[in-house]
Amino acid sequence: MQITEKQLELVNSRIAALEKAGSFYGKKLKEAGISRVDSPEDFAKLPFSEKSDLREAYPLGLMTAPEEEIVRIHSSSGTTGTPVIIPYTAKDVEDWAIMFARCYETAGITNKDRIQITPGYGLWTAGIGFQNGAERLGAMVIPMGPGNTDKQLQMMQDMESTVICATSSYALLLGEEIEKRGIRDKIKLKKGVIGSERWSQKMRDNIANQLGIELFDIYGLTEIYGPGIGINCPGGEGMHYWDDYLYLEIIDPVTGKNVPDGEPGEIVITTLVKEGAPLIRYRTHDLSRIIPGKCSCGRCYPRIDTIKGRTDDMMKIKGVNVFPSQIEEVLGGFHEISSEYQIRISHLDGKDTMRIYVETTGDYDFNDVANRIAAKVKSRIGFTPIVKVVEVGVLPRSEKKTARVIDERYD
Repeated sequence: MQITEKQLELVNSRIAALEKAGSFYGKKLKEAGISRVDSPEDFAKLPFSEKSDLREAYPLGLMTAPEEEIVRIHSSSGTTGTPVIIPYTAKDVEDWAIMFARCYETAGITNKDRIQITPGYGLWTAGIGFQNGAERLGAMVIPMGPGNTDKQLQMMQDMESTVICATSSYALLLGEEIEKRGIRDKIKLKKGVIGSERWSQKMRDNIANQLGIELFDIYGLTEIYGPGIGINCPGGEGMHYWDDYLYLEIIDPVTGKNVPDGEPGEIVITTLVKEGAPLIRYRTHDLSRIIPGKCSCGRCYPRIDTIKGRTDDMMKIKGVNVFPSQIEEVLGGFHEISSEYQIRISHLDGKDTMRIYVETTGDYDFNDVANRIAAKVKSRIGFTPIVKVVEVGVLPRSEKKTARVIDERYD
């Protein structure tokens, strides 16, 4: 999907602002001798920006608007390395709320809904992003934040919440608790807006069935406003993103070249109107593809496919490149197991070992299930893992994101 003339104009206004402010990325562009772009070909020559660049700019090297116009900062949720600090102007906050309200509207959520927000508040963009969008929509907000499942379920019943906003891990935990407590008939939820981690089709089906709701996959990252820059429509034909605020490219993660529409690759995002910390050609490391053509829902906004994983998800085991999504796809074919799994990689006696933990009920023979999964995984990735089958509920659940891949080789 080629950048338009109007989008190029917006990019040039961001380049001018970056260079005028002398911000981190402004200096990078100046050093490269770039002051404007006049064609899609010029745009494709712009240097990428990476998370490592943003870390180097700590604390406020990304600030592009005057300090008196900065009303808020957010920071990425990662726990390793120097944090990334993203400054926002009042207009950035408003733009983000407009995009998020569009997401709710796309999901068929209105000002008559009661939206229970369970992601975290604070430096993380999630909780406050879900709230700003809901308030812009005019819906009633129940700003619970994470944790305290007893209180979450009590408020869900008492307030008759119709929409739940959560990570997929916490939505699953809530669904299991509702089933366990036998309170499904007291829950009025109709829709779930789920984000912040990749989740399998099996997990989607489990959450939808346990909560009795329609699910929507929301996309976003702190560096680019936060959640709310895209969402799937009820037709389920990919996620619409807001191209009046963002320009998306899909590149080959190895060569850095653009791939044709429809081909998979890494998402690269340029912010077109962001003031506090504009980003140009930011490599997200998220894997997807642009879906060509018009959506059957009639919306004119372009679409990307569901996020398939990340370029940095790859594990090298016994000399083989393995992605968690490959294991997930294999496990999705076994109806006997739940959607929860854990992969542990160790280095024992001079060789790598991969253990896969899955859950099932007492209705199935654990050894039989383990052997069949091990054989199927071997046919997919080329070596045999150790498969451990445990009772449903044994693997850890999380109120935030669940760590499903644990590499113990470097502990």
